Amino acid sequence: MLVVTTIKELTQVLAPYRSTNQTIGFVPTMGALHAGHQSLFSAARERHDVVVVSIFVNPLQFGPGEDYETYPRQQSLDEQVAKESGCDVLFCPTVKEMYPSGYPQVVHVKQGADVMCGRSRPGHFDGVATVVLKLFSLIQPNEAFFGEKDAQQLAIIKQLVKEFFLPIIVTGCPTVREEDGLAKSSRNVNLTAEERRYAPVLYKALQKAKASRKRDTSVLVSDVLATLTSIPVGEIDYVEAYEYPSLKKVNEANALVIVALAYQFQKARLIDHIVIDFNN
Repeated sequence: MLVVTTIKELTQVLAPYRSTNQTIGFVPTMGALHAGHQSLFSAARERHDVVVVSIFVNPLQFGPGEDYETYPRQQSLDEQVAKESGCDVLFCPTVKEMYPSGYPQVVHVKQGADVMCGRSRPGHFDGVATVVLKLFSLIQPNEAFFGEKDAQQLAIIKQLVKEFFLPIIVTGCPTVREEDGLAKSSRNVNLTAEERRYAPVLYKALQKAKASRKRDTSVLVSDVLATLTSIPVGEIDYVEAYEYPSLKKVNEANALVIVALAYQFQKARLIDHIVIDFNN
C-alpha cells in the first residue's frame, strides 16, 4: 500500500492505473477506521482493480463548538487497518493541501440540507459536498462507497453526482453494528462507560417504530421520542421522519420513509436511522 500526502504524489501514483484502464474504487473517510469502514474497503476490493482510501478530517464540515479538535485521530493505526484491508493507495492530505487558498469557493447544498443534521448543523453539508467534490475531481473513481449509516449524506452525495454530471457510481453499504445494535462510529470511543450502556437504546427506539408500521410520520417520531426520554444521560438533538431519498416532508407514509435521530452525549454526538418500506 502506498501512502501519499500531496496532490502531486496522488496524481503520479494514479497515472499508471488510469493509463492501463484499471478501475478505481474509492472510499473517503475521516479516519479512526473501524469495522464499518472495513466493510466499505471490502466492497471496493471485490469490484475494482484498485482501491483508494482518503483520510481527511475536513474542517469545513464542522461548525463552531463542534468536535473538530477532539475528533479521534490515529494515523499509524489507520494505516495498518487500511493495509490489512487490502487498500492500494491511502491519501492523507493536510488542510493546506486541500484548501490552499482557504475557503473561497464552497458548494452550497439546497435540497435535503435543511432537515435532520443539516438543520442542527448549519453549513455541514456544504462542507461535505465541497470536500467530496474535490476528492472526486482528484481521484476520478469509477465508484465511490459510503456507509448507509450516514443516510442523509448518502442521499445528498448521490444528488451531487447527478447534478454535476459526474461519471461516478455512488454506492451505499449497510450499517455495521455492535452486537447490542449500536451503529459502529468513530465517535463511539468518546462515550463514557455509562453513556455506552445506554447508547444501544437509540437503535432499539428506531426498531420499535419500524415494527409498529404506523404510516403517520408524526406518530413514528413521537414513539421514538418516548423511548429516548428514558435515557438518563445526554439529550435528544432531533428525531425526524421524511420521504427517502428525497428528504421531503410527508405526513402519511406510502413508500420509503426514513426515521432518523441524533443524540448528544457529553463528548459524542451519535446518529442513527431506519428506513421503512411501506410498499412491502
